[in-house]
Amino acid sequence: MDEAFLLVALGVLFLAGLALDAFGRRVHVPRATLLILLGAVLGPPMLDILPAPLASADDLYANAALTMVAFLLGGSLRRKTLAAHGREIVIVSAAVASVSVALVAGGLALLGVPAVLALILGGISAATAPAATRDVVRQSGRTDRFATNILGIVAIDDAWGLIAFSAVLTLAGVIVGNGTGATLLHGLWEVGGAVLLGLAIGVPAAYLTGRLKPGEPTLLEAVGVVMLCAGLAIYLEVSFLLAGMACGAVIVNLARHHDQPFHEIERIEWPFILLFFVMAGASLDVGMLDQIGWIGLVYVGLRIAARMLGGIAGGWMSGLPRREGALTGIALMPQAGVAIGMALVASERLPAFGDRILAITIASTIVFEIIGPIATQAALANAEREDEPAAGGLA
Repeated sequence: MDEAFLLVALGVLFLAGLALDAFGRRVHVPRATLLILLGAVLGPPMLDILPAPLASADDLYANAALTMVAFLLGGSLRRKTLAAHGREIVIVSAAVASVSVALVAGGLALLGVPAVLALILGGISAATAPAATRDVVRQSGRTDRFATNILGIVAIDDAWGLIAFSAVLTLAGVIVGNGTGATLLHGLWEVGGAVLLGLAIGVPAAYLTGRLKPGEPTLLEAVGVVMLCAGLAIYLEVSFLLAGMACGAVIVNLARHHDQPFHEIERIEWPFILLFFVMAGASLDVGMLDQIGWIGLVYVGLRIAARMLGGIAGGWMSGLPRREGALTGIALMPQAGVAIGMALVASERLPAFGDRILAITIASTIVFEIIGPIATQAALANAEREDEPAAGGLA
């Protein structure tokens, strides 16, 4: 009976996903937000009627789904795209990450929050949710410069975030008296090792896949590459997001014989991502919102401001219009699993602050999981209204 109930639940969720997609387009609410809310309603936070395998965020499933997302994000970093927008992508992503860390950490410290806690929350604020952001961009159907930049920034954003978090974690360890260079080295390994793994898998995959069926990889080839990348990344303790991104970028730029190297992954991505959002919503601990306190509320406000200011600063440095820079920062508002992973690492290294770090991060993640995709959609809509005159000027 349990197996039957699980299959029925999967069928209902897939059909509900289609309905929510159509509903979201009518009311202009991102389907990512609707699916997270659906998971919260059907899961333990409210009705608690989902089967156990779907009622919590399973690490194995989530890692596979997110690696798939990262793989596709890497596919957006084509040589042509990088030549046209690479400078904007790198500068804006670095600016948003650095301003997030500085403003959140500095603002909290000025308000009397202990320096260690302020530093850690500043480091965590740099993380973005790639799955929600990419899904909103894909749902919009936009392929212009603004949408392309958002996808490119999200693809490399976590690299900056991991480096920044490792640096502040090391500094926080020095403040409490147990910091060593090992923390920073581990962070660098997470980033550098992930890129090396992506290259090690991506280079041979670029030349070997797509040979059985000329023009595009088969479904088994595509899924096999993604799962291999995710599994080895977890085993080697490197970022599976960055490994998937690097692998996808290598394949899309080296595979000359592929017509559509990511076609098969795109065909099966939606069921994975649908379940990922539902499981994320079902695993939300809404009771944690009571524990956010004034520090958590200030953290949410500072991170929102930091995203906008970071986008403006990055846009100014890269030559983008000021308004477009601000909209870019708003589009990067979602935050989810990567932030919680950072909080878990910090709580282990700094047990005296662990409870507060986890409570604030989990509670604020609930907020950003719901409002983040809406902010991304609003930014895309506002940027679209600006595109008409801008396009005329560029022409």
